[in-house]
Amino acid sequence: MQCVQTCLILATLAAISCGCHTGGGIKNTTKYGPGARPVVKDATREELLEQYNSIARNTKSLNATVELKPTAGSKYSGVIDEYHEVKAFLLAARPAEIRVIGQAPVIGTTVFDMASDGEIFRVSIPSKNKFLVGPVAQERTSSKPIENLRPQHLLDALLWPEVRKEESVTLREYNDENSRYYVLTVLRGGYQLEVLREIWFDRADLLVSRLQTFGPKGLLLSDVQLAKWEPIDNAAGQSAASVPGTAPFPRAIRIDRPHDDYKLDLQITKLSLNEAIPAERFKLEQPAGAELVRVGEATENKQP
Repeated sequence: MQCVQTCLILATLAAISCGCHTGGGIKNTTKYGPGARPVVKDATREELLEQYNSIARNTKSLNATVELKPTAGSKYSGVIDEYHEVKAFLLAARPAEIRVIGQAPVIGTTVFDMASDGEIFRVSIPSKNKFLVGPVAQERTSSKPIENLRPQHLLDALLWPEVRKEESVTLREYNDENSRYYVLTVLRGGYQLEVLREIWFDRADLLVSRLQTFGPKGLLLSDVQLAKWEPIDNAAGQSAASVPGTAPFPRAIRIDRPHDDYKLDLQITKLSLNEAIPAERFKLEQPAGAELVRVGEATENKQP
């Protein structure tokens, strides 16, 4: 996804947290003594591809309650700095629908309300009395951080794209002092191949631990870390053959957008998969009296 489609959550969220750096990410690190290495599992390229695609294919919608903890660069500070974390209600459905409502802790007032249908995003920020509308594919970053908010990056981290049969995929191993991984590299292009994304599997359990997405010339657009995989009892529509037993889903997700200068920690506290979500729940209308800001126009268009 284009690097400009970013920070939405950040902006508002960083907003939400000036100085809330939680360093270290979500990954738990275990130190092993000399010569001690974790027990690992083996898998082929085809088995790993099928495991990833099975999760992507069988996760059709998501209804979750989450805690959002943003960390941001200085250019995002000061937009909304009253809170260190936000409780959010998140709905997502394929192919590209998402709605995120963020509320202040304790008092429960709405901090932001965001929605996207894959083409147009809408953001309501009651504290600023603004309603932002613009194209998801907007390539120009606004000088006003609040106008860079996008819900789309949450969608990309939760509902993964399948690896298509026509895409070239390579497999390699990667080892460090604490863990051992399999890495699937998905390539794009014909004459001049480029890396599209990399899918990391922890060999301790063969679960996906990291998803990296790249742009032209190797630009790292997104680095998503996944942890705390737990079973989902109500994952309707799951194929027993492809996902034995109850389907697992990560409860701790860190989204890192290095060229957008932000990280966002997402902790899922309540989750339902593959439930039917009425279309109207993804609709976000302009609140009465809110100022309409059309993001991305050459001359910023503001309307009451």
